Amino acid sequence: MSTRVTFDRELRALQQDILRMGSLVEQAVYKAVEALVKRDPVLAKEVMTGDDAIDALRLAIENRCVRLIATQQPIARDLRTLVTGIKIILNLERMGDHAVDIARAAMCVCKHLPPEPMETIPRMARLVQQMLKDGLDAYVYDDINKARAMCLTDDEVDELFNHTFSALVEYMENNPHTVACVAYLLMIARYLERIADRATNIGEDVIYLVTGEWQELN
Repeated sequence: MSTRVTFDRELRALQQDILRMGSLVEQAVYKAVEALVKRDPVLAKEVMTGDDAIDALRLAIENRCVRLIATQQPIARDLRTLVTGIKIILNLERMGDHAVDIARAAMCVCKHLPPEPMETIPRMARLVQQMLKDGLDAYVYDDINKARAMCLTDDEVDELFNHTFSALVEYMENNPHTVACVAYLLMIARYLERIADRATNIGEDVIYLVTGEWQELN
């Protein structure tokens, strides 16, 4: 009984660390987009330096999962919990990397920008942040319905990305002197779209955790 209690405590601590990592990633995405909107190099720098903490936490969680698999030899739900934990933190780490990419690109964008993309990109960011939050909530509460609903939001993000892409290409065609800096907006939109895909992966991981079945939702 004491072994089971200890193992359950380890699993709860693991979940808390994953949520802490998710919170750091949420903050990184928010700050990166704010750095773009406000042209704030300080916020951009915070995103870049903060990525070290995300990477370190990913490594610590992964090592813990591997150790628990090796020492506890879990089966069924317990094994899925650890496998899912590894998959979620890998997706979170990549989201953090994309936030850094956004922060770097934000400092290269022109000061005078086409208005429409500068409206759609923050909208994309808000959807992406909500997807990440909902994905982590679904993970905590074993809520496969929320996981599926969250993944549907990816379609909205894709639609906004396609709209933004078309608008930016048209703007650059009409204003070729802006290509060198406006192109960074295309990169930022793409990074946000990739973060949404990673959030969808987390939704798929949650469904696997609860049901034991893989489902492709992206």
